[in-house]
Amino acid sequence: MGKSIAVAGKGGTGKTTLTGFMLRYLAEKGLKPILAVDADANANLSEVLGVEVPGTIGELREGMKTEVPTGMTKEAYMEYNIQRLLVETGTYDLLVMGLPEGAGCYCYANALCKKFIDFMVNEYDYVVMDNEAGLEHLSRLLTKDIDVLMVISDPSLRGIRTAGRIKELTEKLRLNIKKLALVVNRAPDGKISDEARQLIDELGLDLAGIIPDDPVIAQFDREGKPTVEIPGDSVSYQGLSEIMAAIFPLYLQ
Repeated sequence: MGKSIAVAGKGGTGKTTLTGFMLRYLAEKGLKPILAVDADANANLSEVLGVEVPGTIGELREGMKTEVPTGMTKEAYMEYNIQRLLVETGTYDLLVMGLPEGAGCYCYANALCKKFIDFMVNEYDYVVMDNEAGLEHLSRLLTKDIDVLMVISDPSLRGIRTAGRIKELTEKLRLNIKKLALVVNRAPDGKISDEARQLIDELGLDLAGIIPDDPVIAQFDREGKPTVEIPGDSVSYQGLSEIMAAIFPLYLQ
């Protein structure tokens, strides 16, 4: 497997939009092949990228209870359908995890998912995973180290405290992360308060950069356009690109 980037943060911080920007940045640098994994239960990375998905891993896992054809092993069923669910765009491929487990035991289904997802990600030079704030699933999805965990926050003290809890969670779960980087997004005029900076220091967070609030993103949302197609000179994409350019030579080469 190549390099991995995981993205986490509470809802409403622009996490998924920035995940799309990271995919675009890697593609524009010619760093392919790239696998995008939407591991947020509120999956909408496909909307940011402007692609349709045929289904999710969560639906596949549910289907293993009732839909495995006679004469077909569950392992063969899982392998076939994971390949079917993979969206290939020519720029990056996308796999959507979907909803978490429902009632009942999913141990065997989860083990098969892990086996085949691990196999798939080994085929890519870069894997970018969009996650919710809770990261428990990361320890179930990937066996290798995470090269960079981007924790996305808004400029509020509450958002930064959430970022601090995510950092604590990575330590509790014993996730092997080479670099944990805080990105403050949607900052008015690209600035944060002195109180926010003090809290970041107190929590031991490494501030990788501040991305200004960008009205063009809201415009794209209103018009139903894929956010990843935002002009390259927009302040949000430029801000993310600067952060990636600083982190890349240290952790992603």
